[in-house]
Amino acid sequence: MQPVDFLYDGASRDPAAVAVETDDTRLSYAGFLADVEALAAALQSLDPTRGSRVGICAHNTLEHLTALLATYAAGKVWVPLNPRNGRAELDAMIAATRPGVIVADESCAAAFSPPGVPVVLGKSAAAPEESVRGLIRRYRGRRPERVERRPEDVQIIKFSGGTTGSPKGVLQSVRCINALTRSILETFEFGSDDCNLIAAPLTHGSSCFVLPVLARGGRLVLLEKPAAPAILQAFAERGVTTAYLPPTLFYTLMAEPGATGRGYPALRHLIYSAAPMPPERIRDARRVFGPVVETAYGQVEAPQMITAMRAREFEDERNLTSVGRATVMTRVEVMDPERRLLPRGELGEVVVRGDLVMSGYLDRPELTAETIVDGWLHTGDLGVLDERGYLYLRSRVRDVIISGGFNVYPADVEAVLGRHPAVRECIVFGVDDPKWGEAVHAAVQLRAGALATEAALIQFVKAELDSVKAPKRIHLVEELPKSTAGKVSRRAVRERVLGDGATRAVGG
Repeated sequence: MQPVDFLYDGASRDPAAVAVETDDTRLSYAGFLADVEALAAALQSLDPTRGSRVGICAHNTLEHLTALLATYAAGKVWVPLNPRNGRAELDAMIAATRPGVIVADESCAAAFSPPGVPVVLGKSAAAPEESVRGLIRRYRGRRPERVERRPEDVQIIKFSGGTTGSPKGVLQSVRCINALTRSILETFEFGSDDCNLIAAPLTHGSSCFVLPVLARGGRLVLLEKPAAPAILQAFAERGVTTAYLPPTLFYTLMAEPGATGRGYPALRHLIYSAAPMPPERIRDARRVFGPVVETAYGQVEAPQMITAMRAREFEDERNLTSVGRATVMTRVEVMDPERRLLPRGELGEVVVRGDLVMSGYLDRPELTAETIVDGWLHTGDLGVLDERGYLYLRSRVRDVIISGGFNVYPADVEAVLGRHPAVRECIVFGVDDPKWGEAVHAAVQLRAGALATEAALIQFVKAELDSVKAPKRIHLVEELPKSTAGKVSRRAVRERVLGDGATRAVGG
């Protein structure tokens, strides 16, 4: 089975049903599939090489979604290029992947250097012949040649910088994408009445939910400009049942005036991922949106669905700090540094095996061999599996702070800080220190209008944790820097607060 076959399955259920809508367009499955097939035929004409790569640099536009699925239908490899990345980073991704065609929104075309291959305009004001709309018009009624790709053939090359800041091209195979899609379907039980709001970038986690929703004949709603009021309006008025959001976007929505008490009658899957959410923020989200909050844990090397947890499982307070249990077709364990599997309840590195795991890193066989050992993907995350099989993440292996000879796990400190009523978001990191070896520091963004001093926040942590785990410094900041996926970047925070050598006081 090819990943695009999930789209064909959904289209066969009810060709007249609405497949995708934007602010000004609604397309049936029959119409949308015809566009996808026409563009796929065009891509095969522009670059006849089988299995070649298509880079897509675009916002959450209809043209982006069409090009993504046309890439699958053409038997080609999708290379997501987030326009929020800098020119140097995008140029490096393009040079590493060597796409035969690039699709770029008119507003994104200047984000990268001219690549020396055909550039098809995505969303554009004029929609000329060499644009997505122009090619669909020209190839209307034509179907692409069917390309049967093997399970281990690459379907997506997605870049992961991790905590090192060095982008790595992750090879996600046909097998991997099929396993991802089936895991989402098995876990969240989507049906034809589901409507998925795509607000977070398609270049990241939002894309994982496209095929599962389409496979069941559901509807996709695209928000090109995902401002908080537009998202809340979609939740309330457009029949949205499902949305994937990073925690930072959750916080933005909850802080929006009028979010609480508005009523979101259709919502049943509000899924967060990409970063942990403190228990108090989970409780806040359930108060605002209802008992619909769910979570999934994954990484680019094993996308989105290593573990997951449904809304009903959050009723158990023990689960508020968990990322759930292993999904179908995926095995999750914990290992010690000698690569021995550990019993339940012991802390170690989270390791994963199964069809969800990547094939490796692009042109980096040594790193691949270090990361996948004896079939186990070493995630770099520290965690504990309890006796029920629920996974609790503690930290990244390399983020552990050794202070005064004691291991301090940033997630433990972040969990306590996150319970303070004035704290909106926080992140903890280590700083070289002549006395402690490493000193625990935290950067904190306060809630709008809240007041808290550095001393009060440090004392709040000391009241719950050993003094050695409490931050020696807390940097109060206006906003925490985030990655292009909306995840708070520990490395960027550390560089910012230490680079200027000063702490900005905010809120008192």
